[in-house]
Amino acid sequence: MTERVYLDHNATSPLRTVAREAMAAVLAETGNASSVHREGQIAHARIERARAQVAALVGADANAVTFTSGATEAVALALSPEIELSGHPMRCDVLLISDIEHPAVRAGGRFPADRIEIVPVDRTGLVDLDALDAMLRRHCNSGRRAFVSVMAANNETGVLQPVGEIAARVHAVEGIFHTDAVQIAGRYPFDLAASNADLISLSSHKLGGPQGAGALIARNSETRVPPLLRGGGQEHGTRAGTENVAAIAGFGAAAENAALMLAEEVGRLAGLRDQLEKGVQAAVPDTMIFSDAALRVPNTTCFAMRGMAAETTVIAFDLEGVAVSAGAACSSGKVGLSPTLAAMKIETEISRSAVRVSLGWSSTETDVVRFLEVLARVYTHLTSGNRIKAA
Repeated sequence: MTERVYLDHNATSPLRTVAREAMAAVLAETGNASSVHREGQIAHARIERARAQVAALVGADANAVTFTSGATEAVALALSPEIELSGHPMRCDVLLISDIEHPAVRAGGRFPADRIEIVPVDRTGLVDLDALDAMLRRHCNSGRRAFVSVMAANNETGVLQPVGEIAARVHAVEGIFHTDAVQIAGRYPFDLAASNADLISLSSHKLGGPQGAGALIARNSETRVPPLLRGGGQEHGTRAGTENVAAIAGFGAAAENAALMLAEEVGRLAGLRDQLEKGVQAAVPDTMIFSDAALRVPNTTCFAMRGMAAETTVIAFDLEGVAVSAGAACSSGKVGLSPTLAAMKIETEISRSAVRVSLGWSSTETDVVRFLEVLARVYTHLTSGNRIKAA
C-alpha cells in the first residue's frame, strides 16, 4: 500500500520527535507537581521548563503563561468581562469579534450572547478597520468598554490580520485586546510585545505537540482573568486541577523546536505552498485561491475548483492516500458551508467547493508532488463521473 500523505496540519500537526521523547520521559516518572517531595519537585520542574519554552516561542514572560487543556479552554478563560490589567481591575461591557473567528471565540466565553457583536471583514478576509473604529467609538461614547478578539491567522485561508494596528485602535479607547494565535505560532514570526495584545491563546497540537494542552498568555504576570476552574490553586490560581505534566512537557518541547526551526521553515513552507498553488492552477486553470492577494501564513492554501463539491473531493483524495480538509469541518466530521468564506461574501456555489491544504514541519516536496499527481486523477475522475478506487 502506498504511504499516505498528510496535508492537514491546521487541524492537527504530527507529533514532533522531541515532543514524543519529552512525554515518554515524564510517563516513566511518578509525581504530582503540587507535592513537596522529590518526585513532585521533578514534575514541577518539568512544567516550569515547558512554561519557559512556550513563553520563548512568542517572546512572553514565563510567569504570564497559564497552561490549559487546549486553546478552546484558553479562549473561554480569556473572554471575561472582568480582567485585571497590569494590576488594575477593569470591567468590559461588550465583546467585539471578527466575522471569521473560530467557534471557540464565537461562543463568547463569559460574555452573554446579547453583549457580543460581529466586526465584518472584506473579500480578502481582512477585518474592516473602519467598521471596527465606528463600533469602538459608539461604545466608548456611550460609556461602554470593549473587549475585542481577532485571530492572528485564519485557520481556513491563512490570512494574517494586522493585530498590532487593531490592538492600537482598541487601546485608544481603553479596551482590551485578545488574539487567537493558534495558527500563527511556530509558523510565522509572532511576538507578544509587537502584537500589543493583552492576551493570546495557543494550542499544543497545532505546532507538533500533543493534543490536550494549550495556554493562555498575558502581556505580563500582573494581567489576570478570573479562573473558570477553582480548586487546588494550580497555575498561580488561574486554572485549578492537577496538571497534565506529560502533555505540557511535550508542548514545551514542540514550542522550543518550532522556535529553533522558524526562520528556515517560513521560507521552506512558502516555497512548497507556492509550488502547490501553481500546480493546482496549471491543472485546473479556473481554480480560485482565496485570500491570495493578502498576506498569509506560509503553510496554508484554500482553493475552490468549480463544480467539484468539497466533501466529494476530500473523500476522493482520502481514497487516494492524501489527507486534506474542506474549507470548514463540523465537530461531527461532516463538511459544512464555511462561515469564513460566507463572511468574505464568497458565492455559495464556490464556497461549497472549497478545499484547504495545510503544510507543516513534516511536509516535503515529495508530498506536494504526490498531491498534484493525485489532484490530476481526482479532477479527471470527478469531472468524468468515474468512481475513485482506494489506493
